[in-house]
Amino acid sequence: MVGYAFMGAAHSQAWRTAPRFFDLPLTPRLRVVAGRDAAAVAAAAERLGWESSTPSWRDLLTRDDVDLVDVCTPGDTHAEIAVAALAAGKHVLCEKPLANTVAEAEAMAAAASAAAERGVWASVGFTYRRVPAVQLARRLVEAGRVGQVRHVRAQYLQDWVADPQVPLSWRLDRAKAGSGALGDIGAHVVDLAQFVTGERLTGVNGILETFVRERPLPASFSGLSGAAGTGTGPVTVDDAAVFLGRLSGGGLATFEATRFAWGRKNALRLEVNGSAGSVAFDLEDMNVLHFFDAAEDPQTAGFRRIQVTEPVHPYGGHWWPPGHGLGYEHAFSHQVVDLLGDIAAGRQPEPSFADGLAVQRVLDAVERSAGAQGAWVDLP
Repeated sequence: MVGYAFMGAAHSQAWRTAPRFFDLPLTPRLRVVAGRDAAAVAAAAERLGWESSTPSWRDLLTRDDVDLVDVCTPGDTHAEIAVAALAAGKHVLCEKPLANTVAEAEAMAAAASAAAERGVWASVGFTYRRVPAVQLARRLVEAGRVGQVRHVRAQYLQDWVADPQVPLSWRLDRAKAGSGALGDIGAHVVDLAQFVTGERLTGVNGILETFVRERPLPASFSGLSGAAGTGTGPVTVDDAAVFLGRLSGGGLATFEATRFAWGRKNALRLEVNGSAGSVAFDLEDMNVLHFFDAAEDPQTAGFRRIQVTEPVHPYGGHWWPPGHGLGYEHAFSHQVVDLLGDIAAGRQPEPSFADGLAVQRVLDAVERSAGAQGAWVDLP
């Protein structure tokens, strides 16, 4: 694994935990974690359960005991690491968004396509696909239970930078992160909208806004583009993104991604309205899916609250008894389960780098639209 902060910790627990609850065709072994600070990455290896550590990710490429490289670093490093790992014959799992630019994402998708010809696989970590309620939503839409999709309503609302005194970090630096709320959390709702409906966005128009343009500099932060110390520095990414879209099946979509919604800690919401019904999901109530069947008797019709914890539900029966809910970390374990199952079967894991590229093109189109005062931008 490359990187050992928030995502590195989440991925590490998944690699450790998945084989203890699922019968896997391959057994993960946590060989080595890489990070630039030798002392810090050594401490992280001890804390997160890795056998060894290295200050150079390139060391992973020449090790015969490394079969897969898990990329958990800021977006500006994804392309270089992933392309090199695939060329070295290593399977790759890469965090989202796939890259910081369409050009980088195209290079990564091309590298993944070439590697697949050699039986080397790549996947991008849109982990919310692995929430059981989201999987059930997709099943219902696939089965025609909502009919033809008319509307998608997608939001990702957080508040962690709503306070102007929150200091600068790499997530607020375009050189490192590529974009702000749009890429960091907007990427998730774009992917989920396309995943649950089975459709693609064919065009978008949107606006971006940065509400706080200067923030306090942390006392020491090596990842920032400018100098660290006292005073303030510029925020070079968006704080919020709002955009419209049209789906390939003719439906309409609305998207909102913001880190300025006070009181909303991790409110990823998706609602799909079709000609025959609706499904609705909120990550802050992640074990529940709401389903409306328009064919029911109007006297008793209403949204049905489904607690997605039964053995018949996606990933059900591997964890706790019905009604004992799962949490944020379980989706990462499910990601490991699906990825290793696909690798063992010799099939393309999903979401693929091509899927990641499709999302990157949407993000880029939103940025271009915002730069042209909300002009409509078509997607291939």
